Amino acid sequence: MAHWIIITGLIAMGIILYFAPWLLKWFGKIPGDIRIETDRYRILLPIVSMILISIILTLLINISKR
Repeated sequence: MAHWIIITGLIAMGIILYFAPWLLKWFGKIPGDIRIETDRYRILLPIVSMILISIILTLLINISKR
C-alpha cells in the first residue's frame, strides 16, 4: 500500500510541475527559508515551507480519517 501512495504522489507532483509550475513558485520563498547564492553555488533550505506542507498534509490526513 505504501508503495502505491509514493508512486501516486510522485506522479501527481510530476503532473503539477509539468502543467502548472506557477503553483509551486512560493516554495522556498517564504520568510524563514534559508537561501544562499554565490557565483559558484546555490543552497536552498526551505525549512518553513516544509513545516507548512507538513501541517497542511497532517490536517488533510486527519480530516480524511474522520
